[in-house]
Amino acid sequence: MSIVRTLHHFPLDPASRQARLALAEKRLPFDEVVVRYWEQPEEFTALNASGLTPVLVEKTGDRQVVICEIRAILEHLEQQAPEHDLLGSTPADRAEVRRLMQWFDRKFDNEVNAYLLHEKLEKRLLKLGAPDLFNMRQGRDALRIHLIYMEKLLHERDWLAGRRLSLADFAAAANISVLDYFGDIPWRDFLLLKTWYMRIKSRPAFRPLLADRWPGLAPASFYDDLDF
Repeated sequence: MSIVRTLHHFPLDPASRQARLALAEKRLPFDEVVVRYWEQPEEFTALNASGLTPVLVEKTGDRQVVICEIRAILEHLEQQAPEHDLLGSTPADRAEVRRLMQWFDRKFDNEVNAYLLHEKLEKRLLKLGAPDLFNMRQGRDALRIHLIYMEKLLHERDWLAGRRLSLADFAAAANISVLDYFGDIPWRDFLLLKTWYMRIKSRPAFRPLLADRWPGLAPASFYDDLDF
């Protein structure tokens, strides 16, 4: 019996983008429900009490499984579709992939997104007023430190975690792509990173993200350009 998957997500949420990339890369068909999570819709909070996206719902006949938030979803997908491995083949590979996933889910999110995406995206959605320029400067300073670290990794490796594309690359690309939507990545200063992102951006799994738009929030002119 086939599995019917539905991903409840917000298009400009980095965690939601990680789930979309993993599902598409593993060639697992899924339906999408866009959630205005800040409004705390009852149907969504019934699925995930935290009110956070993404949430993956799988139905097989009368049986339903609800997988909440990104780390649980990605681990679940690795078990479901191991033939398209995105974690790595050795314990060392998997440890490094998980380390970098945690880096972006926690450190990058706290030091960069908490400032830039809060000021540019969340404030707009929540109608909290104009962006705070001091916070944006803090976010951009932290972003630069993270981009320097990513460049260092790419000097030593083909992909962020090693020789193969992995969930670490998708975690990074999901975050970078939302910031790129707002034109915040100084690509001219990070040419290795730009080449890496062009490779990711050209993958079929990534193309639906390039079509994302949100009312009142227009993307940078080069956002969906594969040869930017």
